Amino acid sequence: MKLYLAGPDVFRTDAREWAAAARALCQLFGHDALVPLDSDAHDAAGIYTANIAMIRAADAVLANLAEFRGAEPDSGTAFEVGFAIALGKPVIGYLPTNEPLADRITRHCGPLTQDDGGLLDGSGLRVEQFGLPLNLMLAVPARIVVGDLSVALGALPRQPAGG
Repeated sequence: MKLYLAGPDVFRTDAREWAAAARALCQLFGHDALVPLDSDAHDAAGIYTANIAMIRAADAVLANLAEFRGAEPDSGTAFEVGFAIALGKPVIGYLPTNEPLADRITRHCGPLTQDDGGLLDGSGLRVEQFGLPLNLMLAVPARIVVGDLSVALGALPRQPAGG
């Protein structure tokens, strides 16, 4: 299968080395990796267009949904997951832990309070209480696994959607 590798890993200072290792790991599992760094585009619109084309060409998306600059996953990755789901592609999201979202928000943003409607963050905004490790809009449609890229690769369906 062709796998689009979504996630904030492209922002690492060693992103090229990470991409080479990720490609090699995918090959060990018998798959080809499509990495956002594969594009020659250097402007925002070109990068967006190239990434969309790679998601369209992929049989599935593996998404690093770990915390990025706060309690939530990278916003670009969240978009890519939603786009892939809309196309009917299988999405495997991977996280380092299965920590519930409310606990993660507490760790990043401070103690939560409670009113008659449930939990509130420090800004007075409601916090989901489904026990999921991510917002329901990511956790429900994607298959979420705890671990790294190798765990996500092991969780792939045997055949691509419709295959």
